[in-house]
Amino acid sequence: MPKQIVVVGSINLDLVASVERMPAEGETVPGESFAMHSGGKGANQAVAAARLGADVHMIGRVGDDVFAPQLLRDLTEAGAHTDCVRVAPGPSGTAVITVSAHGANSIIVISGANDQLQPSSLDEHMAVIREAAILLCQLEIPMETVEYLGTLAERFQIPLVLDPAPARALSSRVLRNVTWLTPNESECATLLEHLGHGADADMRSEAAMQAAADQLLALGVRNVILKLGARGVFLHGRDVAPVLIPPFHVHAVDSTAAGDAFNGGFAYALAHEGMAPAEAARFACAVAAVSVTRAGAQPSMPTLAEVKALL
Repeated sequence: MPKQIVVVGSINLDLVASVERMPAEGETVPGESFAMHSGGKGANQAVAAARLGADVHMIGRVGDDVFAPQLLRDLTEAGAHTDCVRVAPGPSGTAVITVSAHGANSIIVISGANDQLQPSSLDEHMAVIREAAILLCQLEIPMETVEYLGTLAERFQIPLVLDPAPARALSSRVLRNVTWLTPNESECATLLEHLGHGADADMRSEAAMQAAADQLLALGVRNVILKLGARGVFLHGRDVAPVLIPPFHVHAVDSTAAGDAFNGGFAYALAHEGMAPAEAARFACAVAAVSVTRAGAQPSMPTLAEVKALL
């Protein structure tokens, strides 16, 4: 049985400003430091899984600019295959990130070359996609490509993990082919609002979590993982009974890409360790917990030994 993880998604350069606190609208605050890291939700998830030891293939696009070599090099050095990453005319994707002293972040994404990852791009890499044990995708690439990947996942009977971030509307054509949908609270609320449903934005109780997950399941999603930050994750679906997985308590330095660390770790646990969903989610929570203890997106992704030390 194949253990290959295929990630279809964005590759960005992260421009990170660290501040004591986030500025209010119209306000200027002093910054404490600035750094540039490789990022992008797709590439982050690929690095997260690869650094754990997974066999990972990245499908994406970088620009023909000075940043592309670094973006490709960081993927390769983490252990991900980049044969399916192509250079497109124009700038690479960019994310402008502000991180507070408490580890909270706000992010602006400029798509750049990621917009050129079209559905026809997947046809070019069909041989790699067909051999996948699991597919990972996010919403920093064209929606038509996300929808087509879902169609391929259904055709080849490959589990698809979709991270609905950045939050945007998703049609039932996309949702019905998703095996694991992994929104955080705000993304879940946005998704349900676009689909004409209401959700308890706080989700303080397990009943509220299950109600939100039930609405997504009714739209055709097979399973839902609600990422609740410092409260852990909530799983519910056809392959897992409702369960709240508590978080690991660590000192958070930078929460950037914590969700990506979770998704990469979850895919690794399913594909390479053969864990049951709840066990895989607990493992992924440990991956995310280690990641928030240090700065940066891809630089923060832990090794398998670091995760096992926390477990």
